[in-house]
Order: sequence, then C-alpha cells, then structure tokens
Amino acid sequence: MKLNFKPILGTLILVVVLAACAPSNTPTPQPPVKETVIVPQTQVVQQTKVVEQTRVVEQTKVIEKVITATPPPPTKKTIVEFWTTDNEEYRVQKYEEVAARFMKDNPDVDVRIVPIDEATVSQRVATARGANRLPAIARVGVERVAPFLADGILDTDIPTKVIKDLGESTFYDSPLNMVKTPDGKAYAAVPFDGWIQAIWYRSDEFKKLGLNAPIKWEDIQKACETLKGKEGNLYGITLGTDPGQNYGHQLFEQFAMSNGAYPFDKSGNVTMNSPAMVEALDFYTSLQKCAAPGPNYWSQARQFYITGQAPMLFYSTYVMDDLAGLQKGVEPTVKDLAVNTGFAPSMIGKSGDKATYGTLVVNVMFKGANSDATTKFLKYMLDGQNYIDILFLAPNGKIPVRKTAVDAWAKNDIFKSYPKEVLDTVANGYNTMQRWAFTSWTTPTQRAVIGDMEGRLLMPQAISNVVEGKMTAKQAADWLQARVEELKKDREAQK
Repeated sequence: MKLNFKPILGTLILVVVLAACAPSNTPTPQPPVKETVIVPQTQVVQQTKVVEQTRVVEQTKVIEKVITATPPPPTKKTIVEFWTTDNEEYRVQKYEEVAARFMKDNPDVDVRIVPIDEATVSQRVATARGANRLPAIARVGVERVAPFLADGILDTDIPTKVIKDLGESTFYDSPLNMVKTPDGKAYAAVPFDGWIQAIWYRSDEFKKLGLNAPIKWEDIQKACETLKGKEGNLYGITLGTDPGQNYGHQLFEQFAMSNGAYPFDKSGNVTMNSPAMVEALDFYTSLQKCAAPGPNYWSQARQFYITGQAPMLFYSTYVMDDLAGLQKGVEPTVKDLAVNTGFAPSMIGKSGDKATYGTLVVNVMFKGANSDATTKFLKYMLDGQNYIDILFLAPNGKIPVRKTAVDAWAKNDIFKSYPKEVLDTVANGYNTMQRWAFTSWTTPTQRAVIGDMEGRLLMPQAISNVVEGKMTAKQAADWLQARVEELKKDREAQK
C-alpha cells in the first residue's frame, strides 16, 4: 500500500512555525518601529504618536513616524485676536502681511486679523463680552475708550508698557492725554492714527467773489447764501442731516465747541439745552436753507463737492486723495480741484470761541489678553516700516501719532497736489484738536455718557427732527437734555 506523506509534512511545517512564533523567555531589544501611513490630502489625521519626519507629495501626504519612548514637550501657540475697523479687503490684507512678518519672527504667536464694522463696535464688544470671547486688541475710535473703561473690561497695563517702551516723547501730547486713565498714572489705550476735520472750499470761487475763508459763522453763512446758484453751484454747502449716520454729530460738535457749548458744565450738570447749545443747533440747521437737500451724510456730501455742485464740504483729511483724483471710483469732474481747494480746520462761533475737531483712532486691550504676546505685536505695528505700511493705506486719513514717523509719512504721493502749508497744518493738527469728551473738567463718567450719546446717534436724530420741521432747535435741545440726563443716571447707577 502506498503511503501519503503530504498531511504529515503539512503538520510538521505547522509545528515549526508555531514554535518560531512562541514568546521567548529572554526578549531581545528591538529598534524603534517605523510605520508608513498613506492618507488622502483632504483627510484630517490626528496623531497620537510622535512624528519625527513628514514627507508630503503632490497628491498624497506620506507621514513617516518613528515612535520613541519619550515624546518632546508639546508646543502651543499664543493666540492674539485683533479686531480692526479697517475692514476693506485691501486694508485687511495689509494687516495680515504685517502680522505674517511678525509671526515669522515670533513663531510661538498666532495673530488673527478680524475685520469689523465701525458702526457696530459697541454691539460686537457687548456680545463678545457676554460670551466671554473678547479679543486681545480692537482698533476703535477714542470715544469708545471711556465707556469700555467704565465697564471694567480694559487692560491698562499693556498699553502703558507699550507707550513707555516706545517712548512717551515720540508721541504727540494730545493723543496721549486723551487716553490717560482718570488718575493720570496709566494709559487706557495706545494711540495709532487719526484725522482732522475741516471745511474744504473752492478757494478760486471765494477769491473771485471776494469772500472770506469760511472760519467765522458769519463768513460761512455769507458764502453759503452767495454761492448757491452761482459759479455753476446748485447749492452753497453740504451738511450732515442723516439721522442714522454719525456724520452729523461730528460736524455739529465743532459748531457747538466754537460757541462754547458742551454737554456738561464745570459743576457736572447736563447742559444740552443751554442757550449756547440752542444757538449752535439753530445756526447749524439754518444752513440747510442753502444746502443740498437730504438726508445726507459724508458720501453724498463728497459727491456734491467733487462734481462742482457745492463749493463747501465738511470732511476729514480722508478726502485729500479723492480731491486729487487718486481714488478709484471717486474721480472729480472739476479740473485741478485739489489745487483750487482751501482748508479751514478751525471755526469761530458767535461767542468768539475757536474750535478744531478731529478724531483719534486707538488700539484698546481687553482684560484676559496675553501680556507678552500682545505687547510685542502692538510695538511691532507702531515701529518703523510696519507703521508706515499701515499709515499708507490711507495716509491722508491716518495722520501719525508718533512724531518720529511724520517725515516718512509726508513723502506719500497723495500730498504732492497740495501746498506745503496745508500739509503742515494737517501734520500738526493734533496740537489744536478738541473734543467734547476731553475737556479739562470732564470726568470719566461724563466721558462715558458722551460716548453713549454718540453711540446712540442722539445728535443726528435731533438735527434731522429740526431740519424736517418736527421740532424747533429749542425743542430738540430739550429732548437731548432729557436723553443725556437718563444716560448719566444709568452710568452713575453702575458705580
């Protein structure tokens, strides 16, 4: 009989294999295990082992991992979230470029640029505060500082360190004074840039008709009445009359200060219906008789001026590139408009007071911000070419607060169309700039109330009511008086 050896042979092989796989009593040390994982590029991979080498090819990520016994300490970046009201796309890109340079030098910091709308700053901050999600830094108008400080949400140590490290003497005095804490020992924000408001006027037409520069109230009124319907003008001036825009507040505040009218007197009383305030409101709204029909704000006002329909325009220095024809989509139809435009930043009212209005843009730091990372980034933005790069986004509307940056700023091509005396006045505008909230007698609570009043657009609403005939100037002033007294009570109740 013939024997079949195949089953026997298979059994012997199986025994040998099992014996080879059995654990040894004396294990031999093994080298680190090398694994190769092929992952589609769109797939997110969470690695629980230490990765010592990563190789990426075009279509596939190849992650080669060598597993070691002791992993290196984990690294975590510090996030600095920066809210900016410079929310146009090209401006956001510039901030991101500056942030990228900073992060290259500081790889342990992750700067995140978040564009926001200026009109919704207070609302955004309130929402973020409620969700415990305030950013590290926010670029805001200086009028927001007092309310935020009164709310107890600002960090004052970081801005104080930034300003002192950069050198207080390198800043203009007025911007620093505007951001000092009530005790004068620290700073509540870091000034960054600003602009000066003025009446921009057709100097060629004023000269031809023998009109004085529009500085005194009587000269403004005479020019408005004289130029309406003459020299191709349809109107004599443009005013801010839109109840939903802050433009009217900005204009009126200068009229009020030029007549010695302020929201609070030196005894702390609300004075929104004082004779001086009523007189200022009455004069401002009376100019509507020779002004462009409304409601109007800065956009329509600028259009009336650059198309030759109105010879006087209230505007900030932001308009300088528009008048020179350097802004796309805002081309003047008047030949040599910049050359034939005068600049009257000061105003003198019936009381004889002289007022220059402007605004300061600052960076505020909220409590909870990482001190070291935030301080480094702020100093970086305010230094050298980084600062100039941001100012050059709109050099006419971003006047440097640091004296050390003025020479480089003044070399921008925008200013070539203007006489040297205009540029000098603009550059030194901080020396004479005034605001309701920053008088020598205004208390921190009163500053917060003024900020609340501006944020609620009370003045534009009052102006609109008078222009539309719904109220007299006196009735509108009484309405303002009642509203501001309510705001004052609300702020005092928070103490």
